[in-house]
Amino acid sequence: MKIYAETDRILLREIVLEDAAAMFEMEADPEVHRYLGSAPARTIADAIDSINFIRQQYKELGIGRWAIVDKTTNEFAGWGGLKFRTDRVNGYTNYYDVGYRLLRRFWGKGLATESAKASLKYAFEQLNVEAVYAMANVENKGSINALLKSGLKITDRITHEGILCDWFEIKREDWR
Repeated sequence: MKIYAETDRILLREIVLEDAAAMFEMEADPEVHRYLGSAPARTIADAIDSINFIRQQYKELGIGRWAIVDKTTNEFAGWGGLKFRTDRVNGYTNYYDVGYRLLRRFWGKGLATESAKASLKYAFEQLNVEAVYAMANVENKGSINALLKSGLKITDRITHEGILCDWFEIKREDWR
């Protein structure tokens, strides 16, 4: 299993089918979905479908979200990392988006920020991209703070899939 990035506390590795139970725990939690505009997963099959979708992105696009693994416990804490977006959002297509989603017991520990920072390092140093983008529901203060602490800046406010979101950007020259 490929490891993409590592920090003092976490590993960012490919998501595998063995992550299904923890993925389901996360995706079934209504609080995790509070700001996403999507319904929680109802079955383990939903989590397996999500994993297969992400793994297909690895094959087709060379990148997809990664498992965030707590190095102390070796637990799946959530997913994070980069996604190559081919859809059109805020006038952009074919761009890299940084994101994360965590099991509730891992909230408030700085793992979203740590994951985002490691993902940005990968984007700029390994993929050689010029910019990375993100968006967060304007009511999701935790996610907004994590993105700001990671170095991204709010550059716009958009409505995406009926949700008012802050739009974030970081350019290569502004990274670090």
